[in-house]
Amino acid sequence: MTSIASVTLEVADPAAADRFYSAAFGLGDRLRLRASEEPTSGFRGFTLSLVVSQPADVDALLDAAVQAGATTLKPAAKSLWGYGGVVQAPDGTIWQLASSSKKNTGPATRQVDEFVLLLGVEDVKASKQFYVEHGLAVGKSFGGKYVEFAAEGPVKLALYKRSGLAKVAGVSPDGTGSHRLTIGSDAEPFTDPDGFAWTTASQSASV
Repeated sequence: MTSIASVTLEVADPAAADRFYSAAFGLGDRLRLRASEEPTSGFRGFTLSLVVSQPADVDALLDAAVQAGATTLKPAAKSLWGYGGVVQAPDGTIWQLASSSKKNTGPATRQVDEFVLLLGVEDVKASKQFYVEHGLAVGKSFGGKYVEFAAEGPVKLALYKRSGLAKVAGVSPDGTGSHRLTIGSDAEPFTDPDGFAWTTASQSASV
């Protein structure tokens, strides 16, 4: 089964981005960086999500990100599904910090339980079929709104309708240009129907 080893963000200043991510999240080899000046504007069509065990960890990660230079898009708050907030990194990448729990069970550890790449696609059902044909197994599926694939590697993949993902992130769905993202996996390189590029993980560049 195809698995994702890492995601590579294409940024204008890799050294500055590395300082930010080291201070904010500390994700190690799961997050890589590469210099790029590819034109991009507005919503890039994806978000990255860090799932943690309790609200205290959400708050700790959000605070660390803001102190390192992130902008708050949605302050942390309780919801029907749990507790979470959204920030935008200085390089423009949108991050969701979330917990399914609404109560703390201990002090914050900032331990990340799941690292999830959410792709905003035009046709969830068509993209789901595309990814199944490329070796991913469906874990959860909710019609044409949301699909979550079974995670075998360090990064989990989920599909959301683009407009719905933008709403969750608190931004306009409008955007043009490069996604500024490359997905590193154990599969042969390919590009999906929405223009997201996959490459062999060993070929992904890092700072």
